[in-house]
Amino acid sequence: MSPRNIDQNLDGKGLGIAVVSARFNGYLTDQMTDIAVNRLGELGVADDDLVVVRIPGAFELGVVARRLADRGDIDAVICIGVVIRGDTDHYEFVARAATEGVAQAGMDSGKPVIFGVLTTDNTEDAVVRIDHSSGYADAAVEMANTLRQIHELS
Repeated sequence: MSPRNIDQNLDGKGLGIAVVSARFNGYLTDQMTDIAVNRLGELGVADDDLVVVRIPGAFELGVVARRLADRGDIDAVICIGVVIRGDTDHYEFVARAATEGVAQAGMDSGKPVIFGVLTTDNTEDAVVRIDHSSGYADAAVEMANTLRQIHELS
């Protein structure tokens, strides 16, 4: 007897993907969003199957991601934000809320909700990581396809 393997599938054709992006630190998140959206196009996600929502900040990512994931035409959500450490404890609260909110949205919805939030000590560290955004697109497409394959096994 051989196992049924679920392999990586980066074919985005027919997948509905949402990108929710924080406007705070927009000079970084705008670039990240563009990179992720461009990569989704390379993976075959059609413009008509893509929803991009801009929101105030990383703190709000979880609730918007959950609402998007609840839509029947959305297979995965990518959350994009940047939280940079400052002189106060505010960084800790926002980073924790963003992390927990995004994770909870995925768990509650049963859909992939990708954590594309940079939490860095300074702007330079964030700039170095902007290109990671193409990986968020890969993860969204792969996870949406993985969950479809798991559903087909049942």
